[in-house]
Amino acid sequence: MSTDTEQIRTLIERWAEAVHRGDMAGVLADHAEDIVMFDVPPPQEGVHGIDAYRETWPGFFAWQASGASFDILSLDVVAGDDVAFAYALLRCGTADQDPDVRLRITFGLRKEDGRWVVAHEHHSFPDRSDPADADAVREAATDLRP
Repeated sequence: MSTDTEQIRTLIERWAEAVHRGDMAGVLADHAEDIVMFDVPPPQEGVHGIDAYRETWPGFFAWQASGASFDILSLDVVAGDDVAFAYALLRCGTADQDPDVRLRITFGLRKEDGRWVVAHEHHSFPDRSDPADADAVREAATDLRP
C-alpha cells in the first residue's frame, strides 16, 4: 500500500491532469463538500462549498482549450495522520505569455473515512511589479476590490 504522501501526490497529479483536459468530474473528485478556495480571480472572500467551486471552472476550461499549459513543475507534500498540506509551482499560461511566470497553489487536505480529500486550495501568481516603483507596489497591494 502506498504512503499517505504518495496518495496525496497522486491525487494532486490526477487533479492537474483533469484541469488540463477540462474534465469537471476529475477536477471535483477528491474534494470535500465544504471546500474553500481562494483563487486568482474574484471573489476576494473566496468560494465556499463544492457547488461554488464547480462554478469557477467553466471559464478556465474554455481558456485552457485555447492551448494553455497547466503543468506541475514542483510538488511538495507534508502529511500527518489525518491532515496534510501540499504546495506546487505550475506552468500555467499560453505561448504568448511570459514562460517564467509560475502559478502557485497550496492545498490543505484531510482524511475522511480513510480517504484524502482537498478541503482548501489557494491559487496565486507572484506580483510582477517593479519593487523600486513604490507607487505601483502600493497600488497593487491596495487594489483588492472584489
